[in-house]
Amino acid sequence: MQKYILILKNQKIVLSLQKIFYKRAMKIKNLSSYAGIGIISLIPACEQQKKEISKPNIIYILADDLGYGDLGCYGQEIIKTPNIDRLAAEGIRFTRHYAGSTVSAPSRSSLMTGLHTGRAPIRGNRRHDPEGQFPQPGDTYTIGKMLQAGGYVTGGFGKWGLGYPASEGAPENQGIDEFFGFICQTYAHSYYPYYLWHNNDTVWLKGNENFQRGEYAQDIIHQKALNFIRNNKDRPFFAFLPYLLPHAELINPDDSIFAMFKDKFPETPFIGIDRNPSEGRRGRGGYSSAPQPKAEFAAMVTRLDVYVGEIVAELKKLGLDKNTIIMFTSDNGPHREGGGDPDFFKSYGPLRGIKRDLYEGGIRVPMIAWFPGKIKAGSITDHASAFWDVMPTLAELTGSKAADNTNGISFLPTLMGKKNQKKHDYLYWEFHEQGGRIAVMKGDWKAIWLNVTSRQPTVVELYDLSKDIGETNNVAAQHPEIIDELHQLIKQARVDSEIFPFSLAEMDGQ
Repeated sequence: MQKYILILKNQKIVLSLQKIFYKRAMKIKNLSSYAGIGIISLIPACEQQKKEISKPNIIYILADDLGYGDLGCYGQEIIKTPNIDRLAAEGIRFTRHYAGSTVSAPSRSSLMTGLHTGRAPIRGNRRHDPEGQFPQPGDTYTIGKMLQAGGYVTGGFGKWGLGYPASEGAPENQGIDEFFGFICQTYAHSYYPYYLWHNNDTVWLKGNENFQRGEYAQDIIHQKALNFIRNNKDRPFFAFLPYLLPHAELINPDDSIFAMFKDKFPETPFIGIDRNPSEGRRGRGGYSSAPQPKAEFAAMVTRLDVYVGEIVAELKKLGLDKNTIIMFTSDNGPHREGGGDPDFFKSYGPLRGIKRDLYEGGIRVPMIAWFPGKIKAGSITDHASAFWDVMPTLAELTGSKAADNTNGISFLPTLMGKKNQKKHDYLYWEFHEQGGRIAVMKGDWKAIWLNVTSRQPTVVELYDLSKDIGETNNVAAQHPEIIDELHQLIKQARVDSEIFPFSLAEMDGQ
C-alpha cells in the first residue's frame, strides 16, 4: 500500500491507495494531473474505507419487566409490536437469553459488570435511604468504563438502580458521561414524579404535584435519549437505555396510544394509593390507581414499541443505521404489581414463572440484535447466553478490554453467523428474597433450590428443559446424580458477600 499527499485547493488530503490505484497512477506522467482528474472518484472510496474502520455505535435498550411472551415476534397475540418485530426480522432473535437476575438492581449489576449474581457486587434490591439503592462500589469495572477507555461517549437514559444520587454507585462514577432519568429505582415506580435527575442536577417536572398528571417521565427520558444520539452523531457512542416500560405503576398519558386499548378488555380496576392522599405520596413506593390496568399495560408495551421505531428512524435520518448495533432485551420476567395480569396476556409465553421466580419465566427474556449488513436478517438462535456475556461481546465488537474476572463469553460469533461460538459450562443465579433461591443450569438440566436461607426445609427441583420447557415435571428424585453434580457447581460459582450474605449451611447438609 502506497501513500501520497495530494494538494488540492490548499487542503492536504492523505489517501491510502491500494496497489491497483498505484498502478493506475503510474500510467499518468504528472501526479498533480492525476489528483485533479481522479480525486473526485477517489474520495468516495476513501470515505467508504473510513466508515468501515470506524467503531460501531451501540444502543442497548433494556425494557423493565417485559416478559418473554410480550412481543409479537415471541408469540404475543393481543399487543402489536411492529417496530420491535421488524428489528427481529432484520436481525437476530435469541430464544435462550437470560437476565442477570429476576429483579432490577442485581440484573443491572450483572449486565454492567459481566458477572453473574454469585460474584456481582449487587445481588439484591437493597434500599439505601433517603433515595436510592445500595451503591455499587466506585472502583467496579463496568461496560461504561470499558467503552469510555475505547473512545466512546457514554449515556444512560431511564432507570439506573445501582446507587443513590452522588454516591459511588451513581452513573457518573460507573462510566456514564451523561445520565437522565431515575437514579433510584424505588422512585421510578412513578411515571408522573416530581423530579428527575440530569447528572447531578434535579430537574423538576411541571404539573405533577398533588396527584395531577403533567409531564410523563418516560416520554421526556426518551426525547433526551434521542437528543444524545443526535448530539453525538459524529463520534462513537454507547446509548444505554434502561427504559421503565412496562414496569408498574400502570399508567399512560391520555393520548392516541392509550386510546388504542381503552375499553377493549374485561377489566378489574386496581385501587392504588391515590384513593386517599394521606396514605402516602405517589412516587415513594406505591402505585396509582388504574381503572383499566390491562389497557394501561398494553399501551405501555405499544409505547415502548413506538420508541424503538423512533430510534431506528432517527438513525436512518442521521445516516447512522449501517454503523449502529441495537440490542433489545428486558431486565427480568413479567410482574403482577399495580394490577398487572401476565396470565391474561400470556406474558411468560410457554414458560413457567414471573418476576422473582428462578423458573424460566422469571429469568429467560426476549433478546434481539440488529446490525444492518453485519447480522443476517431473520436469524434465530438457541445459543444459551446471559447478561454477563454482554461485556465480552461488546469488548470483542469494539476492540475494548473486558474485565479479567468476567463470567461471560462473547456471543459475537453467534451475532455474525460464525461457527466458532464458545458455550458456557453452566449458568448460575441466586436470589436474596423469599427465603433465598439458587438456580444452576448445565446444558438442558436445570436445578432450583428453594428456601435456601429460611427456616423452612430446603427444597430442590430438577427439570430437563429439552423435554419440559414449562418446568412442570420435577425429576429430582429420579436423578440424584445430576442434583449432586449441579450442587457442586454452586461452590465453584459463588463467592461470599458481606453486603449480601447467603448462608448455604442448610443446603450443604442435604
